[in-house]
Amino acid sequence: MRNWHMAILAVTVAVLFAEAPLFAHHANSVFDNKTKVTVKGSVVEWFWANPHCLLRFDVKDENGEVAHWVGETQAPINIIGNGWRKDSFKPGDEVTVTLQPLKNGRPGGSIQSVVLASGKVLNARFAGVTYPPDPSKPEAPKSEEEPKGK
Repeated sequence: MRNWHMAILAVTVAVLFAEAPLFAHHANSVFDNKTKVTVKGSVVEWFWANPHCLLRFDVKDENGEVAHWVGETQAPINIIGNGWRKDSFKPGDEVTVTLQPLKNGRPGGSIQSVVLASGKVLNARFAGVTYPPDPSKPEAPKSEEEPKGK
């Protein structure tokens, strides 16, 4: 009976150790998920691969100093439905990137969205490709429904 309990304990410990790296890989603890930063820059490289796509871009500050940024997205399969493609960016493209910055203060983070020079918005976290609102078009009428229960 004692050997049976030891075997179950050993299997349980082995499973816990085996699954720990899986959680570590997908940890978002390096990103400040309470902060969003938006920067404008020029694409250096778009790396389309598993497990994450990477966008390298350069951002100039007010003094002309260049910071080399790296933004991470999800795997290609998770962002294709949002309009992202292997050829979404090419070197020299001007982009506006919104991301959750790295906690260590280095220039990089988890990409939330990218606005292309054409105005097209690629969302990394939400379904569908969207475009910024066109100020020349009136907003759709809003429903004036009464809240239920009143």
